[in-house]
Amino acid sequence: MASKLTSASKWQNTPNLASETGGTCAPQSLPLESARPTPAEAQSVLTLQVDNPLKIHTTRFGTIDVDASRLLHFPQGMLGFPEAMQYALIQTNDENCFFWLQCTTDPGLAFVLTDPTMFFRDYQVPLRQEMVDELQLTDSADMRVFVICNKADGWLVGNLLGPLVVNAANHRGQQVVLTERRWTTRQPLLKLSPQTLAKSA
Repeated sequence: MASKLTSASKWQNTPNLASETGGTCAPQSLPLESARPTPAEAQSVLTLQVDNPLKIHTTRFGTIDVDASRLLHFPQGMLGFPEAMQYALIQTNDENCFFWLQCTTDPGLAFVLTDPTMFFRDYQVPLRQEMVDELQLTDSADMRVFVICNKADGWLVGNLLGPLVVNAANHRGQQVVLTERRWTTRQPLLKLSPQTLAKSA
């Protein structure tokens, strides 16, 4: 049975982070629920154990198999990439609070995502009618929010003015633009370690 995007508060909140960031974070929720294998059972952290996986080609991970339930559809594309509409949400570690949003049609197009409420508990995206219509959102409880992360000036930063909103019920997504002055497009999330900065140089 295909899994749905959902809160995963039933899982233990274990501080962890991808080695790229050189820091830690304590996730309050994880955006995908699935029958996840133990490390001993998993052949690869990038290959999901599914009956009918979708094979996609990437420049970062090579060719990987992805559960169709992890596919997200952005009818309007992403800002700057209007023609790239289908993506796979890839989790590289069971306890990792960062994810890759990999385009299924462009091997070189991928974004690092996280749940902004892991860093700012009061972060919210206003639910506008045009967003409701675009996402076919009938229940606000199905709304999930991610932000795109980048490295800047020794920090891992998030674009909190351009969040991605996903309807967990149908996996439709939209990138929206906020005008709230409290947030920025380069909101500091984590201070990067010297080792990470050296690898990025």
